[in-house]
Amino acid sequence: MDVPLTDERLRTILQVMANTGIERAADGLSEMIGQRINMTVPTITVVPIASVPERIGGAESMVVGIYLAAEGEMSGHVMLILSYEDAMRLVDLLLGQPEGTTTELGDPLCRSALAEAGNIAASFFLNGVASALGVSGRPSPPAVIVDMAGAILDIMLVTAGQLGDEVLLLESLFERAGRELRLFFWVLPDLLPLRSLTKESG
Repeated sequence: MDVPLTDERLRTILQVMANTGIERAADGLSEMIGQRINMTVPTITVVPIASVPERIGGAESMVVGIYLAAEGEMSGHVMLILSYEDAMRLVDLLLGQPEGTTTELGDPLCRSALAEAGNIAASFFLNGVASALGVSGRPSPPAVIVDMAGAILDIMLVTAGQLGDEVLLLESLFERAGRELRLFFWVLPDLLPLRSLTKESG
């Protein structure tokens, strides 16, 4: 990469991207359930790809991942990640059920609700990032995976190809009526449009 992820100007642009993307994701989920979902300002960390699973509980922790690719002027890959427990909480929120009603994710209705929520959140996230960069981007259809964190990372890297040795890890808390959900976004970006922005601002 011509501009490393540790470049200060690039990090500033990435934080703006993260804020806009997460806000759009919250907007999408709010529209889906018809109630406002609040969010914390996301933290953005640049980490070696191999260490990502450890940041969300370890390589063997069960998680739910929703993967989308961005196509067009902005290209890259994003995976929305929830712990298995938070995924069950999200199902209860989406279906208007008391927290703790969902105890497993094998029900087709649960999978369908998660697929739709993940699709909306990740699509709004990608559209928000594209808007922040002033470029166009089209999200691909989503793929929903329930597996160990290490296995999901392997799947993402095989699908995405190796875009670099580092990944952007975004973390935010989504809250509604006292219910909190911790969402992670793993982002493998094509930094070409970001390189041009850092040159313009330099």
